[in-house]
Amino acid sequence: MKAAVLREVRKPLTIEDVQIAKPGPNEVLIRTVAAGVCHSDLHFIEGSYPAQMPVVLGHESAGIVEQVGSEVRTCVPGDHVITCLSAFCGHCEHCLTGHMSRCQSPETKRQASEQPRLSQNGGTMNQFINLSSFAEQMLIHQHACVAVRKDMPLDRAALIGCGVTTGVGAVINTSQVRPGETVAVIGCGGVGLACINGAAIAGAGRIIAVDVVGSKLNLAKHFGATDVVNAKDGDPVAQVMELTKGGVHHAFEAIGLKNTAEQAFRMLARGGTANVIGMIPLGTKIELDGFAFLGERRIQGSAMGSNRFPVDMPRLVDFYLSGKLKLDEMISRRIKLADINGAFEELKRGEIARSVIMFDA
Repeated sequence: MKAAVLREVRKPLTIEDVQIAKPGPNEVLIRTVAAGVCHSDLHFIEGSYPAQMPVVLGHESAGIVEQVGSEVRTCVPGDHVITCLSAFCGHCEHCLTGHMSRCQSPETKRQASEQPRLSQNGGTMNQFINLSSFAEQMLIHQHACVAVRKDMPLDRAALIGCGVTTGVGAVINTSQVRPGETVAVIGCGGVGLACINGAAIAGAGRIIAVDVVGSKLNLAKHFGATDVVNAKDGDPVAQVMELTKGGVHHAFEAIGLKNTAEQAFRMLARGGTANVIGMIPLGTKIELDGFAFLGERRIQGSAMGSNRFPVDMPRLVDFYLSGKLKLDEMISRRIKLADINGAFEELKRGEIARSVIMFDA
């Protein structure tokens, strides 16, 4: 099969022939239909986060099941599925207390003594966070995908696999926004737009979008923002404080920078919660004013929207098909696998929300 391979940081991906194994007892073989080009992959390409190389990147995807292992009970051949990087075992402490997105069990991967899922000319090709979806096929654990309605377009479904689940989940699951509360979202890329949409679905009374790109702020209004703040026009914290007369109940940082994480905390009203969603580079230290904690302000992380994806993703599909979740507008371009490096360059320049690779194109 054809796959996009990262062999060296800060170098273009190369399209190569890669071999994929047959499904083991708990594994599913999927024909990839669509894969989103996500900023998280870019962190590994640029070396902000480490990856074992060579590796097939990609993690935001949807496809059709081709084969299943003997113990698989979650899907059957022909099912349309959305994949999820937060594969779960189902019986560790995190899974049993309803926090499957925190599961770190090695059971969802093949062991070192087993044949690797991906290979090339007899050598191991590393799999990226349980998925490797920049490839024509994926071989994954059965608890890394969920079957969804077949009337759901798979290019839109792919976005649910990471960015949408991360953004909407941060609002509904992690921070538990309630009707009427105020929200600020810093960064209006794919995840930030999903936060804004999730806040609208949750019934937030005021949703403030913060960015430095006017076109993204205009798009944020379409996703449910009631107010926009252009950080180029002055201190965004001061602007949010002025709009809300004292700060927001919930702030969401969807970029992954030290200063924006600190801004999210400083935007809070007393009793408010700041949620850091963006992937801040390893080793970065965040500085906060200790006095602010006396007002019961909190800052916390949100990993993949604290999801329970076998439940959450089918519900997000229903939200889309009923018109509540906006996915059509999030796709900037549909491209071929061969165009992947150009899509990452556009992503670095902040020009687009999402490019989606279509493997049938």
